[in-house]
Amino acid sequence: MRGLQEKVIIVAGGATGIGAAVAERLAEEGAEVVIGDVNITRAEQTAATLRDLGGEVTALEFDITNEESVRDLVETVITRHGRLDGLHANAADLSAATFGADDNAVNVPIAVWDRTLDVALKGHLYLVRHAVPKMIAGGGGAIVHTSSTAAFMGEPLHVAYGVAKSGVTALMRHTSARWGKEGIRSNAVAPGLTRTEVVLAEAAERPEWHEQVRDSIHATRLGLPSDIASAVSFLLSDDASWITGQVYSIDGGQLLR
Repeated sequence: MRGLQEKVIIVAGGATGIGAAVAERLAEEGAEVVIGDVNITRAEQTAATLRDLGGEVTALEFDITNEESVRDLVETVITRHGRLDGLHANAADLSAATFGADDNAVNVPIAVWDRTLDVALKGHLYLVRHAVPKMIAGGGGAIVHTSSTAAFMGEPLHVAYGVAKSGVTALMRHTSARWGKEGIRSNAVAPGLTRTEVVLAEAAERPEWHEQVRDSIHATRLGLPSDIASAVSFLLSDDASWITGQVYSIDGGQLLR
């Protein structure tokens, strides 16, 4: 892809899963990647693996629910690299205690609701708030959020997750509309069921659910983290320089939207 070579890009939530795959693809394309994650041990392991493959990758610990921590992440990147060209906002709490307890609107525990929105929506706001001014100062930049098919489907469970992902879409379009003339492009990817570590662990417990999802899509397989990484990398690249305010569904044709 054109225009990723030597660009400085933060992958927020890049220790594992989709974020780790995005970091790998960006490093392959020649970007200077900073993995930000609350799980610094896994983030450093991922960064070390990618460095062994020849990538320019470092890891920084940060907590997306803490605005000061988000600000420090961005400031550290500016101090070390001199600029910020791109951001992949990928963080969400998919733990059993949060996503696993995310029920319907009548039954969802308020603590689960708050935690979900703190990570998957308010945290994305913090990233935009602190990354955009730095990008504008450097001449512009690109942001890609991870949304979800859950933002567009009415599901009987996981109400907080769906609301958070819908909010991410609105935040992305606000950013595009407000700062597009100042060189900021903002887009989102909406993955369908993707075979990350978390999903594979759940598949072992609920194989019938995975079969139902597989039957609902128009492709021969479920998604891989690398499928999402390809789309994110494209949207961060100069090849996508006239694309902004859009959501790309990467879901094997599940939604056909």
